[in-house]
Amino acid sequence: MGREAETRTPPRAAIVVNPVKVDAAKLRALVEAAETAAGWGPTLWFETTAHEAGGEATATAVALGASVVMAAGGDGTVRAVAEALRDTGVPLGLLPVGTGNLLARNLELNLTNVELAVTTAFTGHDRAIDLGVIEVTRGDGSTAEHVFLVMAGLGLDAKMIAKTNKALKKRVGWLAYVDGIGRALPELRPVKLRFRMDGSAWRSTSAHTVIVGNCGLLPGGLLLIPNAEPDDGLLDIVALRPEGPFGWLKVWNKIAFENGVLRKSAAGRRIIDLNHDVRSVTYAKGRDFELRLETEEEIQLDGDEWGTARAVRSRVAPAALLVRVPAVAPSVGASAATSAKAVEASTAPGQP
Repeated sequence: MGREAETRTPPRAAIVVNPVKVDAAKLRALVEAAETAAGWGPTLWFETTAHEAGGEATATAVALGASVVMAAGGDGTVRAVAEALRDTGVPLGLLPVGTGNLLARNLELNLTNVELAVTTAFTGHDRAIDLGVIEVTRGDGSTAEHVFLVMAGLGLDAKMIAKTNKALKKRVGWLAYVDGIGRALPELRPVKLRFRMDGSAWRSTSAHTVIVGNCGLLPGGLLLIPNAEPDDGLLDIVALRPEGPFGWLKVWNKIAFENGVLRKSAAGRRIIDLNHDVRSVTYAKGRDFELRLETEEEIQLDGDEWGTARAVRSRVAPAALLVRVPAVAPSVGASAATSAKAVEASTAPGQP
């Protein structure tokens, strides 16, 4: 019995690194220290390229028997790794080295301490969360299916992302989206569409933005969808329909003030209940949401532009992804040890 234990092969992790966003040499030292401390074998290393965002590398890692796959890159890298890990039973380890860190933010994981995140990948527990699955129909009739972890959308948010200056985003992070909004607003118009939820009858409407969310929190602490939960087996849909000269002010009031401030207290929630503006921002929940658009519109997945679509179907894949989370909640001061900047690269853009 003891001899069998001695010869048992130790588990191995894998890591998918975007070399544009990460200083792999500094990260390697953290990973090697953590794998040794945990008694694991040597970690498998993969780098993304301009043509391979990490999905193929992740599939290879799973085939080679990786017990956890860490994603070290932006939200696009995380999404690609998660897509390949769907329904495999192999957990995703999140390293806070990207601009938005959208999934980690929504799961209330640490956003600054890379050393802690690496340790969590080797020693943490697994949490099952849902995935959003989106089927996109292009203007030429071709279709493609992908997953999203946080949000998919069309309208203002997709135009904003498409028009955000990538060099500025690299310098100032998510604040560059403010510049993108300014560039998108002159082209903004209502999107005419037909929709149905969970196989119900088709209905017609128009909206400036439609977002399907698995989670609800945006960078900067903006709570766009307050009731979204990543493990409730449902998707949350929000439509923005500003009306009149102060329409966008009402939208901003709903998202920034009502969701971000009033909703935190019982008195504030009572004030929200007294607000009868139900058109500027509307919410719904469901498992299967279909859209047919009058014209091709730009779409986004987890903050990345994703071309244009003529029709979109979003559905939930319950508990389809495992995410490695800390076994014990970190102390308040734990995030001060190792900053994400320690592994942030300063090379030129060009990778996904």
